[in-house]
Amino acid sequence: MLFRAACILLLASIALPATAHFLLNLNVRIFHVEHRTNGLEAYVRMPMPYLVADKTGPSADSGLPKPAPYTTNRMEENRLVHYVDFTQIQKDATGLGEMLGDGIDLVTESGKLQATIKAVRVYPLGSEPGFATLDEAIAAFTSEQIYPELDQLTYVGDAVVDVKLEYDLDAPVYQYQLASSLNPGLPGQDDTANLVLDYGPGGVQVYRARGLLTEPVVVSRSALSAFATFIKEGVRHILEGLDHVLFVLCLVAGSLSLKGLLWRVTGFTIGHSITLSAGFFGFVPSGSWFVPAVETGIALSIIYVAAITILPRMRSPVTELVTFFITSFIGLIHGLGFSFVLQNILKVSSPNIWQSLLAFNIGIEIGQLLIIFGAGLILWFLGAISMRASRLGRLSIAAASGFIATIWVFDRAASLVTQI
Repeated sequence: MLFRAACILLLASIALPATAHFLLNLNVRIFHVEHRTNGLEAYVRMPMPYLVADKTGPSADSGLPKPAPYTTNRMEENRLVHYVDFTQIQKDATGLGEMLGDGIDLVTESGKLQATIKAVRVYPLGSEPGFATLDEAIAAFTSEQIYPELDQLTYVGDAVVDVKLEYDLDAPVYQYQLASSLNPGLPGQDDTANLVLDYGPGGVQVYRARGLLTEPVVVSRSALSAFATFIKEGVRHILEGLDHVLFVLCLVAGSLSLKGLLWRVTGFTIGHSITLSAGFFGFVPSGSWFVPAVETGIALSIIYVAAITILPRMRSPVTELVTFFITSFIGLIHGLGFSFVLQNILKVSSPNIWQSLLAFNIGIEIGQLLIIFGAGLILWFLGAISMRASRLGRLSIAAASGFIATIWVFDRAASLVTQI
C-alpha cells in the first residue's frame, strides 16, 4: 500500500507540468492587514490564476474557449495557453481587484466586511517588488504604473496581482476571520501557502495556513494562536513528506532498544534543526543544482538506514556514539529539505521570523514523535506475537522504504544532472 501511494505521488509529480495550462508557478498568497481607528487596510498578493482560471467561457467561432477576463489565449504546439491581457488591465484594473476583493471573506462579529478597492498592480514573476513586510507592501503601490512595460508576452501563471483594500468600520477591530471563496480548480492549489500578517496594537502577529482557505483563519491579538499555526504546518509538513516519514520509520525499525532509538532520534533532531535555520537564511549554495542534490541525498539516506536494518553486519562494531554522529549528519541533509519549504512561505525580512522558525521546528519534532510512536506501537505489538513477526515487520519496513528510495535516487539524480 505504501509503495503504491509513493508511485502515484511520483507519477503525479512528473505529469503535472505537462497537463496544466493555468499554472500556479508561484503558489503563495500573502495578506498584510493593518488596523486603523476606523477599520482595516489590507495589502494582498496573489497568483493571477487564482482570479481567472475558473472563468473561461464556452468555445467561440474560432474553436477556442472564450478567454477568461484580463487574459487572451491561443494554441501553441497543440495546447491551449493563456497570456495576460495588459491592455484590458490598463483600461479597467479595478475590475481585477474586485474579483480578488469578492473572493476574500473578512468577517467580524458584525458580519462580512465590504472591501473598497484602492489600488491594483500586476507583475510578471521576477519583476515583482518585495512583499514580505508591511513597508514593502505599501511601497509596492507607490509606482503609478499598473504593470511594468514589457516587450514580451506573459503567461497568466507567471503573473501576480497586488491589491490594496480598505474596510471601513465605526470602531477598531481586535479579532476577525479571514477565508477565501476562490477555487480555480488547479493542480497544486491544496498546497497553496497562505501567510497572514496582522498589524495591530502591541505589534505584528504572523499566521500560516495551507490550501484554499475555505476554513477561516481566526486572527486575534494572541501570540500563542499565531505561533500554533506554524506548529501545525511543521507537523503537517513532515507527516505529508513521504521521504522524511520513510527515514524516521527506518530509524525506528533499525533500533533494537529504546536507548539506541534515542541516540538516533537525538542525532537526527540536532542535525535537521541546524540546517533548517542555516538553509532558510541562505547559508547554503544558491545554484540550481543544490535543491535536487539535497533531495537525492535524502533518498540515499533512506537507503542507508534501510540497509543497516536489513544487514545487521553493517551495524557491527558501530558504537552508539558513532551512530549518533551518522544520524546527525543525515539530519543536516533533511533539515535543508525542511528549509526549502519554509523559504516558499517566509522571507528573511518577515516579522517575527525567529518565532516562526521555532514554531515550525517544534511542529516537525511533534510530527516526528507521532511517527515514532505509531511505528513503535506496531512493532511492539508484533514483538508480543513473536520475535519472528517483529523481525519480519522491521525487514518489511526497511525493504519497502529502500525500494521506494531507490526509485527516487534515479529520478532525482536525473534532475540533478540536468541542472549541473
